[in-house]
Amino acid sequence: MRHAIFLLAALLFGLPAMADAHATRSGEPPIIIAHRGASGERPEHTLAAYDRAIEQGADYVEPDLVLTRDGVLVARHENEISGTTDVADHPEFAGRRMTKIIDGIEVTGWFTEDFTLAELRTLRARERLPQLRDANTAFDGLYPIPTFEEVIRLVRAREVEMGRTIGIYPETKHPSYFASIGLPHEAPLLELLARYGYDSADDALFIQSFEVGNLIALNGKTNVRLIQLVDASGHPADRPDMSYERMMTADGLTVVAAYADGIGPPKDMLIARNADGSLGASTGLVARAHAAGLDVHPWTFRRENYFLPANLRSGEDPRAAGDLAAEIRAFIAEGVDGLFTDNPLVGAAVVRPDAGGLH
Repeated sequence: MRHAIFLLAALLFGLPAMADAHATRSGEPPIIIAHRGASGERPEHTLAAYDRAIEQGADYVEPDLVLTRDGVLVARHENEISGTTDVADHPEFAGRRMTKIIDGIEVTGWFTEDFTLAELRTLRARERLPQLRDANTAFDGLYPIPTFEEVIRLVRAREVEMGRTIGIYPETKHPSYFASIGLPHEAPLLELLARYGYDSADDALFIQSFEVGNLIALNGKTNVRLIQLVDASGHPADRPDMSYERMMTADGLTVVAAYADGIGPPKDMLIARNADGSLGASTGLVARAHAAGLDVHPWTFRRENYFLPANLRSGEDPRAAGDLAAEIRAFIAEGVDGLFTDNPLVGAAVVRPDAGGLH
C-alpha cells in the first residue's frame, strides 16, 4: 500500500530517482513537518489531517495551540475560529461574536477563549481555503476540534503501530495576548509535555513561537528544542523594538541562538523571488543561521499554483498542482534542516525516494 502511494506521488510530481545531497547542519536529511497536518488534503488541525500526514511519511506534525476559557490547549490556527469551524451556524453562540484587539490588530469573530472545551466540542471543522481546495470541503462538518493531548495520544499510538518515531512541533499562538487575559500557555504546555515524557533536546519535539519572551521563559524551564519564528516584515508582538529583519542579521542570529535552537522563516527569506515571480537567488540566510549554530525550518511549501514560484506553476489555474517537488529540491540544496509543508507526501518522497517516501 505504501509503495503504491509513493509510485503515485512519483508519477504526479516527477520525483527524482535518488535523494539529493544534504547540506543540513547535522548532515542528516531534512525533516518533513506536516503543516497543520496534511492540510492540503484534509481540513487543517484535525486528527484526520494529522493522521493522514503520519501515514504519508511526515517526520513531525504541527499543531498550533490556543486556549479555551477553562484553560485547555486546543489545536487551531488562530483563536478566532469563524474561518475554520461552523461556529457561525450555531445560533446559541451568536451573542459571542465580538471584536477584539489581538497583537495590535482588530479582529472580529468568535474566539476560543470565550468557549469552554465542552462548548467547542459541539463545533465541527471546516476547510480554511475552500476557494483553492474545493475537494477538502467534502470533509466539512466531520471532525471536532482536537485538544493538544489528543494530538499527543494519536502520535504515540501511531508510533507503536508504525514502528517509528513521530515528532510533534507545537506553536504557541499569541502567547502575550493569552497571558494578558489570564490564560498563559506555559503551565499547561509544560505539564502535558512532562506527563508524556518530553523533556530533552533529544526528544522529537520542537516548540515554536513568533514571540520572543515566551521562548526565553521556556528556555529556562525545559530542555526541549525551541524555534524562533520570523516573518518577512514587522516585529514580534512582544518586542516592537526588534524587527524580524534585524533578527536575521549575523548579530541578531547570535542573540537568537542564546535562547533558541533554530529559526522558522518564510521561504522567500531564504531564496528570493525574481521580479517575474520565479525562483531567484539565495539570500545567504541559511548559511548565516548555520554559522550561528541554528537550524533552519522554512514555511510553507504548498502544491497549488497560487503559492508556487511562477516558473514552477502548471498553467493559469491557481488551484492546480504545480511542481512542488522541484521547489522543495531547491531548498534542500540550499541546506535547510527541515521544512513545513501542507503536502507531506510530496516532501517525504523528495527526501526519501529510495524508501518509498515513508519510514
